[in-house]
Amino acid sequence: MAAVAVRPLARTPARLLARTYATSIPAKTHHRVVVVGGGTAGVTAAAQLQRSQGLEKEDIAILDPAHIHHYQPGWTLVGSGLKSLSDVQRPLTHVIPDGVKHYSLRVSTFDPENNVVKTSEGVDVSYDYLVVAPGLETNFSGVAGLQEALQDPASQVSSIYSEKTVEQVWRNIQAFKKGPAIFTQPAGIIKCAGAPQKIMWMALSQWQREGVRPNIDITFATGMPTMFAVPKYSQVLDALRKERNVEGLFQHNLVAVDAKKKVATFKNLAEGAQGASVQREFGFLHVVPPQKSWDWVAKSKIADAAGWVDVNKSTTQHNKYKNIFSIGDASSLPNSKTAAAITAQVPVMIDNLLATIAGKELKAAYDGYASCPLLTGHNELMLCEFKYGGVPKETFAGIFGDQAAPNAAYYYLKKDIFPTVYWNYFVQGQWYGPNHFVRPNTTSS
Repeated sequence: MAAVAVRPLARTPARLLARTYATSIPAKTHHRVVVVGGGTAGVTAAAQLQRSQGLEKEDIAILDPAHIHHYQPGWTLVGSGLKSLSDVQRPLTHVIPDGVKHYSLRVSTFDPENNVVKTSEGVDVSYDYLVVAPGLETNFSGVAGLQEALQDPASQVSSIYSEKTVEQVWRNIQAFKKGPAIFTQPAGIIKCAGAPQKIMWMALSQWQREGVRPNIDITFATGMPTMFAVPKYSQVLDALRKERNVEGLFQHNLVAVDAKKKVATFKNLAEGAQGASVQREFGFLHVVPPQKSWDWVAKSKIADAAGWVDVNKSTTQHNKYKNIFSIGDASSLPNSKTAAAITAQVPVMIDNLLATIAGKELKAAYDGYASCPLLTGHNELMLCEFKYGGVPKETFAGIFGDQAAPNAAYYYLKKDIFPTVYWNYFVQGQWYGPNHFVRPNTTSS
C-alpha cells in the first residue's frame, strides 16, 4: 500500500444502504465484537473480520466520534505539494465496512471486568470481544507556544501532523527563500518516525528546484541520537545529510517556540549536557509535536505503565484480559507505528481472536514488520522495511536492488499507487502489505 487494477473511488447507493448506522442509540447496547477506533487499524480489522470464515455471528460495531477518515501517510504528500488534502480523506461513513454498525460515540473508559466500554455520551457498550485501536494523541500543547504559532500564518511555523495544519506546510515552503530552516523530531514514540525528515528532504528538493537552496541553512533537530532507528537505513541517511549540507542537531528536543522572536528552544538530552537549554533562531520551522497515548487509554485498567494497551508483542492479545486485543498506534507492540505495520498486525490479531473464540491455542505471531517509505526528494524514495530488532525485511530488494538506495520506482509507489490501494483495497480488508492481495500464513516464522 506493481501496477494495480483499481476500482473507482465512488461508492454506489447499494453499498451505502448496506451499512448500518446507529442514528438512535440506547443507553446500553451489546455486540459480539466491538472495535474502538475508526482509523486505519480499526476499519481494516473490522473489514477483515467481516470477511473471515471463522466468526459464527457477524455482529461487529465500531466506536468513533470522528466524521472524517484520514489517510495519514498522505499528509507528507500534501505538505510537499504533491496531493491536495481532499485526496487523502473521506467521510468515515464511506469506509465503515458493509454490515458493521458505527456508533459516533466518544470512549471515556474501559471496564474490562464487566466487558463494557463506557462513553462520554453516557452509553455503555458491552462486548464479548474487544479490539482497541484508537490511535494516539498528537500533543501540540506539549511544546510551549506551538499552538499559538501554528494559528499565525505569518509565523512560518507549520506541521504535517494534523489535517488542520498540513496545508500551511506547502505554503511556507513556497514562500521561504532565505535564512535558517529547522525541522524537528521529538524524543520518544511517534507515528511514522521517518516523516519528520521526509518533509525536510522534500522541502530541500523544492528549494533546490527553485534555485534558492544556497541561501537556506537547513537543520534537522531531533531528540533521537541517530537519523533513524534501523542502523542500515540510518547510516545511509546520515551520509545523505552530510552530502546535502544539512546540520544534524541530535538529542535536542524542542520544548518551546517563540513565533514573534523567531526562536526555537531545545533541551539538550545528551549525556553530560544536564538538560541544558539551547536556543536557535529560525526563518522557517517545521515541528513534529510529541505524541502519547490518549488519557482515557493511559489511565484505564487495560494500559501498561507507559500508557499503551498492554498486549503480547507476538499475539496482540491483552496480557491480562484474554478477550481483548489491540493493534496499531495505541498498542504496546514495540515496533514502528505505521500504516504498513497494520497490514501485518491485523491478520495475526484476527487469527488469534478467532482461536480465542473457538477455545484453541493462539498460533499466529506478529514479527514486528513495519515499513517507512522515506521520501528523500522529488523522484526518489528509500523504502525502509524491517521487523523487531531493527532487522531489515525487504520486499523488493530482489527486483530493484538494495532498498537503502533511493529509487524513483519507490517514489511513485508512495505518491500514486499506495493512496489508490489504500482507498480501494486496504481499508476494505483486501490488502496485506508485502503479501499484496494474498493473505499471509500467520503461523510461519
